[in-house]
Amino acid sequence: MSAKSTTSPPPPPKWVLDLASAPSKPKSSSIPDPPGFASAPKNTKGASKQAPVRKQPTTEETDTLKVKKAWEVALAPAKQLPMNAIGMYMTGNSLQIFSIFMVFTLFKNPITAILSLPSAFARFETPGTKDRLLMVKAAYVVCNLMVLALGVWKVGQMGLLPTERSDWLGWEAERVALERARPAWDL
Repeated sequence: MSAKSTTSPPPPPKWVLDLASAPSKPKSSSIPDPPGFASAPKNTKGASKQAPVRKQPTTEETDTLKVKKAWEVALAPAKQLPMNAIGMYMTGNSLQIFSIFMVFTLFKNPITAILSLPSAFARFETPGTKDRLLMVKAAYVVCNLMVLALGVWKVGQMGLLPTERSDWLGWEAERVALERARPAWDL
C-alpha cells in the first residue's frame, strides 16, 4: 500500500491571478483612454462606487425609436433583394434542384412574411405609434411583393410560365396538316 501524501496543490500561475484582478492603468501612460471608456473611479475615503443616473426617455422618444426600428424591419426584404437577384442569376435557367429550391424560397418567404404581418410589428405597436405604423406596414408588404416579383421573373426565365405559345400546355393553335399548308410566299 502506498501512503497518501498530504501536500496541497501548487498555487495558480501568475497570469491566472492577473486575470482575476481588475485591470490597472500604467502610471506613465501617455495614450488617452478611448471615447466612451469609463475608467474606475479613484477610491477616496468614504466614497462609494455609484453609476451615474440615466435619465428615463419620454414616451414620445420611445415611440420615435420604435417607429425607426419598425422601418428597419419593413425595409429588410428590400435590402435582401440585390443578393437574391444575384443568387437567381447564378443558379441559371435550367431545371435543377438548386434553382428550384431557390425559387421556392423566393415564393415561400414573402408569402409567410405577409401573412405574419401583425406579429412582425406587434412589439412596435403602442397607442402612440399605431397610426404611424400603417405606412411602415404598407412598405413591408410592398418590399415583400418585390421579392415575390423576383420569383415570378425567375420562373418566367426558366420557361415555366405560360406566357408564350406552348406545346406542353396544349394552348397552341391547331396545326395544319402539311398537305394542306401553303407556303408563306403564296399569300
